[in-house]
Amino acid sequence: MSSHYAGESTLRPEPDQVLQDIADYVHNYKIDSELAFETARLCLIDTIGCGLEALRFPECTKLLGPVVEGTTVPNGTRVPGTNFQLDPIRGAFNIGAAIRWLDFNDCFLAAEWGHPSDNLGAILAVADHLARRGQPLTVRDILEAMIKAHEIQGGLALLNSFNRVGLDHVVLVKVASTAVVSKLLGLSRDQTIDAVSQAWVDGQSLRTYRHAPNTGPRKAWAAGDACSRAVNLALFVKKGERGLPSVLTAKTWGFYDVLFKGKPFEFQRPYGSYIMENVLFKISYPAEFHAQTAVEAAHHIHDKLKAIGKSAADIKNVRIRTQEAAVRIIDKQGPLDNFADRDHAISYMVAYPLIFGELTSESYTDASAADPRIDELRAKIFCVEEPRFSVDYHDPEKRSIGNALLVELTDGTVLDEVEIEYPVGHKRRRAEGTPLLINKFKRHISYHYDEAHQQKILDTVSDAASFSKLPVDKFTDLFVKS
Repeated sequence: MSSHYAGESTLRPEPDQVLQDIADYVHNYKIDSELAFETARLCLIDTIGCGLEALRFPECTKLLGPVVEGTTVPNGTRVPGTNFQLDPIRGAFNIGAAIRWLDFNDCFLAAEWGHPSDNLGAILAVADHLARRGQPLTVRDILEAMIKAHEIQGGLALLNSFNRVGLDHVVLVKVASTAVVSKLLGLSRDQTIDAVSQAWVDGQSLRTYRHAPNTGPRKAWAAGDACSRAVNLALFVKKGERGLPSVLTAKTWGFYDVLFKGKPFEFQRPYGSYIMENVLFKISYPAEFHAQTAVEAAHHIHDKLKAIGKSAADIKNVRIRTQEAAVRIIDKQGPLDNFADRDHAISYMVAYPLIFGELTSESYTDASAADPRIDELRAKIFCVEEPRFSVDYHDPEKRSIGNALLVELTDGTVLDEVEIEYPVGHKRRRAEGTPLLINKFKRHISYHYDEAHQQKILDTVSDAASFSKLPVDKFTDLFVKS
């Protein structure tokens, strides 16, 4: 008798352990770190402010609002800084896209980098919608969801480099957001596993090439897209859609084999509150985070040049000692065509403050970039990897983001090198950075509200105890456009 193929088994396997660990963390882990909650409060304030600041740029606002103009959804999500009232899927896109637009929200750097506060797009959209339907959610619930979303995204990023296989970090936003909004929406542990499994395969938006050369502008709305997909997936599962239990480990078809070169994820530590406690805030400059200390050093050198009667016109060359990640991501030569290109080019982010003594959101506009002195100075700037910075970048007890600038002038003078290891938004500089972070928030709300309302907002968010008890819909009402 000839041999025959018995066929592939139709028995559903046990869910991948990675999926189970995420669901168990979301549903069962109690956050008891006051440091994490206080950092989350600062993160919430800062993230809302970053979204408000983005609304001053038409390139962002043209993408916002309902799909059909004029649509208002009953009990819909309110989008801070606007009068939109949207379904939670579209609301998540709006909030997430605005938060991420200027690259000014928080950051976490490891084997993979990312911006964990991107997840607030999904969290706030769902929480506000549920609160307006009568669910008794408070700011404390938002903070807990933020801590857990940060932890999931950051925990996956600590030892696993998605960018090295051509995947953008927003896939982790989609996974983390799906997990935490599943809990908010009342899904069970098993349903959360189903939803998170779908997040690993949903669409091909995870294959974005924002950092590849000659591929066009960075899609600043990618985080909004990830947030909206996360909410959509959780709602699908709530309606009965099943998951893919071996989505990561399945032979040939699973995520590991198809997209991660057959390598399973590695984990440095169990899920807790480490990521939120160690998150990096962008405080002084709207610049890609690997360049933050370089920008700070450039400001010091600008002041030094001014003190000795010199200017950027007297610079012969600038050497930047930096981390390997910065060399790989933001060391770019040649034309920079738009805002997104410029805030991801270390030569631009250093040249601008060397010339003008400042770096703001407006510094990246076409009008600002038209000054020929910028590209002239960019051509004199070069990067070299500093191995010590690369090692300390990955050290879990340091997480430094070091840069050092050495400037030689045309008359042969070599200025003292300026080296900065920790940006002002780092945990090691939190006491110094917190007042500056609040000032950043004040600046961002000042463009949208009169002085009386600005003070009402500040009074509300400043008292941590009462703020955490505030109903979610009352919080979002603070930011509705008058």
